[in-house]
Amino acid sequence: MERLHSTHLLADDLQAAAPEVRIGLSRVGVRNVQKAIRQRSGSHETLVPAEITCAVDLDPQQKGVHMSRFPELFEEAIDEVVVGPEFLVEQLAEQIARDIVHRQQALRAEVEIRSRLPLTRQTPVTGMRTQELVTLIGVAAASRERTKRIVGVEATGINACPCAQGLVRGRASERLLDAGFDEQDVERILELVPLATHNQRGRGLLYVGTSAQLNAVDLVDIVEGSMSSPIYELLKRPDELFVVEHAHLQPRFVEDSVRIALKTALDAYPQLSDDDFLYSRQINLETIHDHDVVAERYGTVGELRRELAHGARVCGRHTELREWLEP
Repeated sequence: MERLHSTHLLADDLQAAAPEVRIGLSRVGVRNVQKAIRQRSGSHETLVPAEITCAVDLDPQQKGVHMSRFPELFEEAIDEVVVGPEFLVEQLAEQIARDIVHRQQALRAEVEIRSRLPLTRQTPVTGMRTQELVTLIGVAAASRERTKRIVGVEATGINACPCAQGLVRGRASERLLDAGFDEQDVERILELVPLATHNQRGRGLLYVGTSAQLNAVDLVDIVEGSMSSPIYELLKRPDELFVVEHAHLQPRFVEDSVRIALKTALDAYPQLSDDDFLYSRQINLETIHDHDVVAERYGTVGELRRELAHGARVCGRHTELREWLEP
């Protein structure tokens, strides 16, 4: 009898039963599922590690979701989709979100895929080959009626602080004047010589929400270009000198990096519609303080374009990521 009873319990779809407390849940799912995505370039295929997070909206009448089915759906989608050289992880996220809505009978599903992709770069002076790792991000939300997707990247660089550099410039000017240089010579010297400041290693993130197909590697260039200088895993002395001088000749605040990334993205993709979405975030790891600094901006492309055109805030609030992803 006990064995029959256990078999009966296993046959029941307990997750589909009504819960004791009938309140809908905003997010139920799995996170940090480790998978390998197949990437093809010509006839060559490689496996790239990825981390998948997925959640669904749960109806007040449903007790739970079938958690074990999420990894099954991931496997099926990964087997069906082989990403090409452009590595469109957002398309894979969209496929998984659609499958979950259909298979789990969910009202809405949201999927995020984060993958580390090696890029081969050349150092700026000696031209040595170096491998840099960047994070590619695909986000998708699906309902029974529609889907939305985001392609994103996260990359590192270096920011030189303009504030401290201004203080160094003032003190250097005083010392040069005291040493007998006239004001014209002092200004010329300070324009020619990179001035000291403290540096911050930065992590920049950029999301573009659109149905258009974008190459995520191009977004990496935008993020790196928004900082004082890109950084490289491998540097010879001439390369190191270039990076340090380049950063100090182009000092930027954390706020500057966010604004520059957004403006560069808008200029690079004029085909984006006003209903598309942009999100930029910059985190700088402080060196002379025991804290980090952060800046971010999110909103529709139309909101950002109008603000750039008028030079002032033209809407009462900025559209947030989760709001934009809503069906």
